[in-house]
Amino acid sequence: MPQPILRTERMIMHPLADEHLELEVALDADPEVMRFLDGRARTREEVAGSHAERMAAARRVGGLGYWMAFGAGGEFIGLMMLPPAGEPGEAELGYRLPRHNWRRGFATEASRELLRHAFETAGQTRVVAETMTVNAGSRGVMAKAGLRYVRTYFPDYPPIPGSDQGEVVYALTREEWSKTAW
Repeated sequence: MPQPILRTERMIMHPLADEHLELEVALDADPEVMRFLDGRARTREEVAGSHAERMAAARRVGGLGYWMAFGAGGEFIGLMMLPPAGEPGEAELGYRLPRHNWRRGFATEASRELLRHAFETAGQTRVVAETMTVNAGSRGVMAKAGLRYVRTYFPDYPPIPGSDQGEVVYALTREEWSKTAW
């Protein structure tokens, strides 16, 4: 199954394509956007490499992958992620938005649609999401989208502020999702 175009009340999400590379470059060039990922802005070459990896990951499991979200007027909202995760039947939820779109509900809105797609269309049994423990904004999105805290662990991070507090994992199963109100 190819990745479908997904829609929410305020956005349309198109499967990631080569034409979106410059949007990814601009997004990852902001050190604040990358603060909890690399702790720094990424170079164009790094983003091009990540883009190629994302495109390849989207071909591994039908219906899963990466989407670029746009508003009704065509404005770029962000990169939305639902690639395959470690186990068969498991996907990993993610999102990356330019700062001017933070705290506007876009990440939660997109996450709910990606969860619906994961469970109803792509046949996934579990969706996980991870972030640094100190990333309160992302943790809030995960909770609002219906994921629950699973654990904290301590990977070998590059030394960025907050890395000493570890990484949190949130998750949601298809059965849990079927009981949600949205």
